[in-house]
Amino acid sequence: MKYFYYPGCSLEGTAKEYNLSTVSLMKALGTDLIEIEDWTCCGASAAHAVSELLSYVLPTRTLALAEKMSRERKEKLDILVPCSACYLNLKKVSHDISSAPGLLEKINAVLEIEGLVFENRLAVRHLLDILTRDIDIHDVLNRIQVPFKNFSIAPYYGCQCLRPFPVFDNPEKPESMEPFIRAAGASVHSWEMGGRCCGASHMTTKPEVGRMLVAKILTRAKWADMILTVCPMCQMNLEGFQKGISRASHEKMDITILYLPQFIGMAMGLPENQTRTDLNLCITPGFYDKYQAALKQLSDGITRSA
Repeated sequence: MKYFYYPGCSLEGTAKEYNLSTVSLMKALGTDLIEIEDWTCCGASAAHAVSELLSYVLPTRTLALAEKMSRERKEKLDILVPCSACYLNLKKVSHDISSAPGLLEKINAVLEIEGLVFENRLAVRHLLDILTRDIDIHDVLNRIQVPFKNFSIAPYYGCQCLRPFPVFDNPEKPESMEPFIRAAGASVHSWEMGGRCCGASHMTTKPEVGRMLVAKILTRAKWADMILTVCPMCQMNLEGFQKGISRASHEKMDITILYLPQFIGMAMGLPENQTRTDLNLCITPGFYDKYQAALKQLSDGITRSA
């Protein structure tokens, strides 16, 4: 399988571990990712506040570049997007041009400056969509080397990969991560927070609201060993504000937060230079000790069998 790949800005900065673990995991699963040449920022959550047209042109430029590559390579490939905000912005373009007369013409008038044209030919898909619908879960199961037995894992999807486009999962009761958790030998933490908002950028604009929302998520995950995410903004909010929320609530709320491809990669036995857990802000000593015990148990089993 092959996909065009759009990492987006966050995955080259605060979420490098998401980028590197995604590329490593997909390679291990026999999938080729072809990075879109000369891609640029999709506008994230800021462009629409400046200009509505800019908020469309920025993501469309990358889509037009992917279409250009598609024509040159004579391959029609889906576009894999790990970042939920990027996915939403790119997906929104494809959706809105069909219901907004004249929008496509306005966008292409701007793109013409670079000799680009957008034809809406390629499907924009979130990483979780591709893992869920294109990857055979039995292939993952057969590659598991480090079973996460006795781990309880809380899958956290956030808002933007599920809303307003419920393409591959139910936004009110998401469950697309669960097969991967079970394939790794872990149990799914029972909670109702998987599709709830973490506050997104409100953590900087309205910090009291952001802290309240993150505190609710961390509290509900209290008895889990870790939370899995598929969104850089969610990851940052859940990781980066644990200490402050713990101090304010006078309650310890530290928990390991990993990206889904990091977790699957660890279970498949990929080395740390591919999962890049060294870049995470919060991997608790309790989780680390439990994981090391799983590695030792695996090593002891291999030694005995030899």
